Amino acid sequence: MSKIEIRKAEGKWSVRAGGAVLGESDAALELHEAGYEPVIYFPRADLAMAFLDETDHRTTCPHKGEARYFSIVTKSTTIENAAWSYEAPKEDVAQIAGHIAFYASDHVTVEQL
Repeated sequence: MSKIEIRKAEGKWSVRAGGAVLGESDAALELHEAGYEPVIYFPRADLAMAFLDETDHRTTCPHKGEARYFSIVTKSTTIENAAWSYEAPKEDVAQIAGHIAFYASDHVTVEQL
């Protein structure tokens, strides 16, 4: 069993893509999973959901459950499957329900403010 730890992320976090601020939150969660870089999960309430378009892409994590994916759609670009969420996560990681995480890349910036 993979060891996963989730805690409140320190400070305020932002996510930006295509020249747009998708969200800022001081209630983000930081998920640590053995063998992976920490991932910041933003509460949906702190995101501009109009920029996110759910796709048909799904993956399954044995420790977290089924992930649903979102493309980021801005005036200048569409970034396919750039964000994900666990709508019904497994009990051990239940606190990430209602949160969305983003793949940091050349097009998407997740940073502490």
